[in-house]
Amino acid sequence: MTQADEAGITLTAKDDASDQYLTFIMADEEYGVDILSVQEIRGWEPTTVIPNSPGHVKGVINLRGTIVPIIDLRQRFGIASLDYGPTTVVIVIKVCVGDEHKVIGIVVDAVSDVFSVHHKDLRDAPDFGEETDLTFIKGLANLADKMVILLDIDTLLNSEVLPEAAQLSNIINTIDAESTQAISA
Repeated sequence: MTQADEAGITLTAKDDASDQYLTFIMADEEYGVDILSVQEIRGWEPTTVIPNSPGHVKGVINLRGTIVPIIDLRQRFGIASLDYGPTTVVIVIKVCVGDEHKVIGIVVDAVSDVFSVHHKDLRDAPDFGEETDLTFIKGLANLADKMVILLDIDTLLNSEVLPEAAQLSNIINTIDAESTQAISA
């Protein structure tokens, strides 16, 4: 979206731009992925296990002729596993791996909602030093009175080093504390 100022210079109205995110729950925290990467949401179903695959790879499913690897995002983040229940879902997403597009399913506790997030409302993740790679976090946003971690799903699923669940909770607590201080100031 662009507009021209009085001098005839074209400005980009980035502050007015927004993206939509599908949010989901894992371990009482809420995360979001760009809705444009989501192909479908499915209930949990057993997978075909692949020998010698990492623990977070639950196996593969055949989705209308396409073999889709299924990744348990709880295990990928180092969060304690739960038995899959009626709210457990697989979010089938398209990711960019190098120059190639792949379809991958991520297992999450439950789907929450779809939100529009204005670019101006996106906050950067706090800096926890070089030993913590947070490049897979696109940003943080306050949505419906809760903090949501917006994930860059391409970076997330291409990354081998992810922070522990405690670090992710610490990010949210740090941002919540900063928001509370800003409001009371």
